[in-house]
Amino acid sequence: MGNPEDDVHGFKCRLVWTGGGAQPFAYETYSREYRVDFDGKGSLSGSSAPAFRGDAGLHNPEDFLMAAVVSCHFLTYIALCAKSRIEVLAYEDAPEGTMEKVNGVVKFSSIVLHPRVTVRKGANTERAIALHERAHAHCFIANSVNFPVTAVPRIVES
Repeated sequence: MGNPEDDVHGFKCRLVWTGGGAQPFAYETYSREYRVDFDGKGSLSGSSAPAFRGDAGLHNPEDFLMAAVVSCHFLTYIALCAKSRIEVLAYEDAPEGTMEKVNGVVKFSSIVLHPRVTVRKGANTERAIALHERAHAHCFIANSVNFPVTAVPRIVES
């Protein structure tokens, strides 16, 4: 991968689907289950969302997108806090994503993050809140999607 300050970074994975052949191949019956492999890491099992005939017990691409957005924001935010010497004790988020039909295409139209950050008592809470905007501006994933991602942070002291 190289230096994090480099301008280009590469990522690879491999999707494997082995659901064919067991029954007649038809839209109503084919398996939506798949696996994504990453060299040197664990695999992810997935399916389509239940609304699209998928397995509710497996993660779907929409789950993965939500996880990518929220984890990227978290990782960017926590790095900025560390660089700003704001001691974060805990971080939780419960994002909400909305998909809807826009111009005849179903797609994500927004994700709203709801980070709840616990900082050490006496920390600069105004700065801690402001760093969410900065994190959003630097989040790789939020900068890669074509819909709004917003954060409604809550900072608590402990």
